[in-house]
Amino acid sequence: MDLIARLRAGLPGEAILTDPDVTGAYANDMASFCAAGTPAVVVLPRTVEQVQHVMRTATELRVPVVPQGARTGLSGAANASDGCLVLSLVKMDRIIEINPVDRIAVVEPGVINAVLSRAVNEHGLYYPPDPSSWEECSIGGNIGTASGGLCCVKYGVTAEYVLGLDVVLADGRLLTCGRRTAKGVAGYDLTRLFVGSEGSLGIVVRAVLALKPEPPGQLALAAEFPSTAAACAAVCEIMARGHAPSLLELMDRTSIRAVNDMAQMGLPDSTEALLLAAFDTPEPAADLAAVGALCTAAGATEVVPAETAAESDLLLQARRLTLTALERVKSATMIDDVCVPRSRLAEMLDGTAAIAEKYGLTIGVCAHAGDGNTHPTVCFDAADPDESRRARESFDDIMALGLRLGGTITGEHGVGVLKKEWLARELGPVGVELQRGIKAVFDPLGILNPGKLF
Repeated sequence: MDLIARLRAGLPGEAILTDPDVTGAYANDMASFCAAGTPAVVVLPRTVEQVQHVMRTATELRVPVVPQGARTGLSGAANASDGCLVLSLVKMDRIIEINPVDRIAVVEPGVINAVLSRAVNEHGLYYPPDPSSWEECSIGGNIGTASGGLCCVKYGVTAEYVLGLDVVLADGRLLTCGRRTAKGVAGYDLTRLFVGSEGSLGIVVRAVLALKPEPPGQLALAAEFPSTAAACAAVCEIMARGHAPSLLELMDRTSIRAVNDMAQMGLPDSTEALLLAAFDTPEPAADLAAVGALCTAAGATEVVPAETAAESDLLLQARRLTLTALERVKSATMIDDVCVPRSRLAEMLDGTAAIAEKYGLTIGVCAHAGDGNTHPTVCFDAADPDESRRARESFDDIMALGLRLGGTITGEHGVGVLKKEWLARELGPVGVELQRGIKAVFDPLGILNPGKLF
């Protein structure tokens, strides 16, 4: 019996897509320079049992399986391989439980981040991880790539909110790991192992997520600096003094000018770096005043604190528009995701500017400055082979710079296809050997998302 017939034995007809014109739409995520193959079939299950049937079938027939969420990723981790079975989990989108006493939510992987966030807000609770694509990205995808967001400086990344998981293994068995209690240290932490594994160890079909009390509304300030070094010095001073901003973002001059060109934000041409800080504390105005003083002492030429939530939103608008503005500069972009120690942030930004000059390219940088996570965005003409080559080489130089500064090649986007060779450089041969050994335990046939990570 062939693959499609076997799948139909345990799935409704509408869950199986075979038309090439339709399945082709599931070939890739949003990453540039990442090869994608042609899937043999796309399956959209609605139940755990259906996922188990898919994996049993794939194991029996030795068919590679590529798990997918909303495909908003930026590393090629969700890209199809030739002849694979794409397992799209977008139809498994139920919020099963919100428990204000235990402060947890139990969800299926297809739940959209923003939908969950709004649902828990109705109970006076808060789910902090907020990737930029939060209106589109799914919780399963967030777990698979260990995604972050603007609030990470205070609240941390997705991994810190995943308490327990139900995972369908490569052979179709169902594993329940983790807990729904506030504490728990029984055995190896398999739950944390699945977070960031990019679908290479199993298929997440249910997640128990930790929630926090909803914080007060935040107030923000914007500080303009004559150099990135001065802005980064302010970041270091803010963190060294023990402040806990809910947001601490930085934009370089290229990003500022792109946003000015698109939205006429009115930022002075002399501004080399813009630092945005926000607090959701009981007395945010006092915190902003203290941080504003630190910015002034570090050399800020202008510090503008908001007095209302509406004013805060206006101040933060520039940061939210950055990627859209940079996408208008050229026909294509490559978004890097290098994270360095906060103390090396200025070197990272200045080094990236030097790389842009070396290759004759426009590279804008916005950063989650509070946790050292930079997003250099390489703008290039995809129709120009030489410019595309220079874009790729500059991207690699940026990752090499991050490693030299004691950083990591990815803070929140994942490895996927885009950074495979760089993962090996960061981990070293012993690290790679051990990680491949872990992969073999969970997926001895190598059918789960082959060609990713290693």
